[in-house]
This record gives sequence, C-alpha cells and structure tokens, in this order.
Amino acid sequence: MSDVLWKPDPPRIDAAQLSAFARTAAERWQRDLAGWGRLHRWSCEQREEFWTSVWEFSDVRSSRPADTVLENPDAMPGGRWFPGARFNFAENLMCLVGDAPAIIAHGEGVARRELSWDQLHAEVSRCAAALKAAGVEPGDRVAGFLPNVPEAVIAMLAAASLGAVWSSCSPDFGAKGVLDRFEQIEPKVLVAADGYFYAGKRCDVMPTVAQLVDALPGLEAVVVLPYLLPFPDIAGLDGATLWSDWLDAAPATELTYHQAAFDHPLYIMFSSGTTGLPKCMVHSAGGTLLQHLKEHRLHCDLGPDDRLFYFTTCGWMMWNWLVSGLASGAALLLYDGSAVHPPEVLWDLAAREKVTVFGTSARYLAACEKMDQHPGADHDLTSLRTVLSTGSPLAPESFDWVYRDVKSDLQLSSISGGTDIVSCFALGNPTLPVRRGELQCLGLGMDVAVFDDDGRLLDGEFGELVCRRSFPSMPTGFWNDPDGAKYRAAYFERFPGVWHHGDWVQISSAGGMVIRGRSDATLNPGGVRIGTAEIYRVVAQFDEVIESLVTAQEWEGDQRIVLFVHLRGGIALDDALRDRIGKTIRREETPRHVPARIVQVAAIPRTISGKIVELAVREVIHGRAVTNRDALANPEALEHFRDRRELLD
Repeated sequence: MSDVLWKPDPPRIDAAQLSAFARTAAERWQRDLAGWGRLHRWSCEQREEFWTSVWEFSDVRSSRPADTVLENPDAMPGGRWFPGARFNFAENLMCLVGDAPAIIAHGEGVARRELSWDQLHAEVSRCAAALKAAGVEPGDRVAGFLPNVPEAVIAMLAAASLGAVWSSCSPDFGAKGVLDRFEQIEPKVLVAADGYFYAGKRCDVMPTVAQLVDALPGLEAVVVLPYLLPFPDIAGLDGATLWSDWLDAAPATELTYHQAAFDHPLYIMFSSGTTGLPKCMVHSAGGTLLQHLKEHRLHCDLGPDDRLFYFTTCGWMMWNWLVSGLASGAALLLYDGSAVHPPEVLWDLAAREKVTVFGTSARYLAACEKMDQHPGADHDLTSLRTVLSTGSPLAPESFDWVYRDVKSDLQLSSISGGTDIVSCFALGNPTLPVRRGELQCLGLGMDVAVFDDDGRLLDGEFGELVCRRSFPSMPTGFWNDPDGAKYRAAYFERFPGVWHHGDWVQISSAGGMVIRGRSDATLNPGGVRIGTAEIYRVVAQFDEVIESLVTAQEWEGDQRIVLFVHLRGGIALDDALRDRIGKTIRREETPRHVPARIVQVAAIPRTISGKIVELAVREVIHGRAVTNRDALANPEALEHFRDRRELLD
C-alpha cells in the first residue's frame, strides 16, 4: 500500500505555510530543519522551541506572555504548558473584521445564510451580553443542544469570551443520552433548538428539551432556537425564552474577552459511552487553540482565502475542529442534515460555494463509490484543493475512487486522533506525496510510536499507537475526577508515563501511518492479531454489501471471526455469496482472515457520531448486556444481532 497517488509540485511546496514555518523556525533557533524528517524530529525532541514557534508563527493574541514554555517536561501526565500566559480563545478565533464571509450555512429545509466577520462580532457580542445577564461567569458551563447552525458557533464563542466552558450534543441524541452527559457537568444555561431536519423529515425535539429542563435543576436560563417553526410553543418550559427575545433583552455592552490561563477549561467533550456513562474530557483553551492552529495552518495549509467544510454535527469533535478554522481566517461552511439526501448534496455544496478544503468521513466516501457517483465529472470542483477523511480507516480503494472520480490534483488526507485529544496524531502534509492506504505523516510535536504488548518499540510492525511525550491538547483531566484516577487509568495505565491511544497501527517506511482499527476490537484467532480494517476493505468491494461489521466470538477456548453483512434491498445472503466473500478475503488477505460465520443483518449499529460499535455487538452475541444503548444512533439494530445468535452456534 505504498503506491504514490499524488505529489505536490515544487511551487506548491514552496508556497505552503509549512515550508514558511520551517524556514522561520530554522532561522529563529539556528537549526537545520531542511526536509520533513528533520522538522518532525525537532518538533518532538525540542518541544519548547517548536510550540513557541507555532505560537509566534500563528500570531496568537495574548495579554501576558508565558513565564516559560513547559513545566515538568518529563511528566506524562503532569506537564504544564505556557504557565503565566493570559489569553482568550474566542478573541483568537474572531481574528478578522469586515464584510467578507465568516460563516456560510446550508441545511435541509432551510435557506442559505451568510454572516460576515462584522456580523459575527455583533452576534457574539449580543450573546455574550445575554449570557452575562444570566449570571454566567468564568468556569460556568453553557450547554448546546443544537443542529450545526451559526447560532451554535455564536453561543460557543460568546461562552468562551466570558471564560465559560462549552459543551454540546446534537439534537438527534435521545433524552437519556444527553442527560448522561449534561447531568454530569451541571450547566447554568441550556441553548436548545426546537428540532431539526433529516432525510426529508421534520424532527420535533421539544419533548426532549422539556425532559432536559426538568432534569437539570441548576439551569439559570433556557433558550430555545426556532428552527422547525418560527415561533415554537415554549409555554410548558418554565422560564424559557426564544433566542431572539433573549438577545434583545440583554443590555447592549461592548464585547470584552476574559483573559485566562493557557490551561483554563474551554470544552467538556464526551466519549461514546457504550460501555457506561460517557467520560467527560476537559480540554483547555490554550491546548485546543495551539493544536488546531498547527493542524490547520501547517498540515492543511489553511488561510484567509480558504473555505473550510467538514460534514459533522455538534456532537462530534470535528465540529470543534471545524470552528477553530476561524483562527486561520478561513470562512466556515456549515451543513445540517443528511449527507445523501439528495445523494450528491455535499458535492453540490462544494461546487456552489467553491470549497477549498472538504472534510468528511471514510464511510461517506465509500458510500459515494457504492452509489456510483462521479463528483469530478458532474461538478465544477476547480477550487477544491484538499479532501480530509476521518471517523474510521480510509480503505485503499477509497483513495483510488477519490483520485479517479473526484479530482486527480488534490491532497487527500486521511486523519486520525480523537475526542480524547480534540485533534490528530497522524494527518496530512501539503509538502509530501499521498500514498495509497496511508495517512501522510505523524503530527508535528506528537512523539508517536508503536509498542508491542510488552511496551517494546516496534519498527515497521503493527502494534499499539502511543505518544511518548506530552503535548498541549492532552485533556487537563476528566470532570468529577478530583484525584485524576480515571484519567490516568484511561490513558497511562497500560504503559506508565506514555499515552496509550488504543489504535492498532503501523508506521510505514515512508513515515506515514496505516491504521487497522481499534486495538480493543482487534481479532485474535489462534493467537494471531488481525485488524478489523483488513476485512472491511475487502468486503466493501462487494456491490451487494451496503456495510458490514466484524467481531470475534469466543469459541472452544479460542476465538473465531464472525462477519455480519447488511445487504442491499431484496438481496438475501446465500451460500454462493458467502463463498465469494470468503474466497475473496482468503485471496486478498490470508486464510486466517476468513470468517467462520457470515450472517446477514438488517442494520449495523453505530454511535451517534457514526462509528461502528464492534464491542457492543461482541457483548450481544455472547449474551451479555450493553450497558448504555442510548449512546447509539440506532440501538434497535442490536436486536438483529441478538436474534441471530442461534446462527452462531
């Protein structure tokens, strides 16, 4: 999987911000940083120099400089970045003024909207005044239950301007799923929409909002954003106010920015919670800003002339990543609704709005190929420079499809990290080739390595993704974890003093990364570890298969592989199709990869952010309970697996 599919030409490399950064840093620190290898090694080995350079190169606004760059540099966890510095996250995102667009919003059932930078400043100022009138102070939590609309960005920026902490869920969450999150953090203000549109349907969530209000006694203000209706009925919500009325009632004040420490909390984000209550990860304002500036400007080459799009909801970390694009001066493209209603709606958006950086999921790109889409032939994608993919490993065949059917001259960056770090461990690079099936490079400043089960360093082999040195976007901790025990157990228990991420990966000879899935979902028949992505990529080639899920079943003192397939309408799984799937897996992988059982199901269960839940299915087929079904977008799908258990005997 080392075929080179694209190379940037010399003028593009020379013009990239990454190249300018390397030249500036080399002069600043009197280092030889020529070539990616030297630059990356320096960024990990000389972290203080590197992150200082990111701060300076990105023109971070601060009211007070740091006393030092990193306290306790050898502690993992325990290092403290830029102590003494004072700054504000929102002030750094609202970096431009004028009538150029800052936000362009589209969605099912709604008209296009555009906010200029001046309008964004005005709306954030009004919202901040309203939050302040509601008694919001630094450290208070403000919660959003919102579609991906401008008001979500406005409310987040307003909260951050006051030093408050933002947390959000998308309105497709059920009441219990939201309360599992928001009850833990006790918000002072709830901003909620009356509903949303999806796949041609109007979804009223006012009953869910009523349940949230009843169950969150600490609320000082409940604000309802009209989205389905111009004037939703809020009579049954004690003390609720409509968004526009709430803003109008606040006294007009000049927007000011609370100056806080680098590690001041900005976001509380949540794990999927399929095996218990979601973990509440606290992310700092400074770590989030600096990491996103690095990824946007250096790894994505994002700037004021760009239009950045990522298909996401407010319940996925990619929304937070998207919004930070404002700090690079880029205009944000928001979309709320189904990605395939109609089938090419996102490519239509990319063409109409001249998107330069288009972000989506690996699942979406695979679905486009299954639907026989040809966006490059059917749309004017002249402006498109970069395609980003995350959520799951991007299959080599999807790389082929993008370069064949989207555009031959673009940077395709499969990126991977997670909510845990609100950023990436491996991602793209505008100065390097794109190799089939690989993430282009490891993140600057991220001392990523691969360990075996005993903590020994591996070279070119598959193993556990780890990070050996601290980095700014590590969570400052978990909410309601005063002694840090849950935090340490989550990331540092497996390999003390080293971040253990839980992905099964290989670092290639070219310095890129190949991901084979989550290590806790890795298959182990006969003691040989197999990544789930190895099987998914083969099964995805079958036109009959919409999607699949592979897991391990305990069997006769060992494990065996079980493959579940969701087939196109009207197609039944017969012995002939089973035989073709098995033979193809054997031919393209090994005999050990061939499933012992292939079973048809009506749907594949996923988290609300769209990730396949292999572990939940593994519990079901062994007759064990799934403790938090409300974390799933389609919990009813688990019943298909429970009903199929007899086929696995």
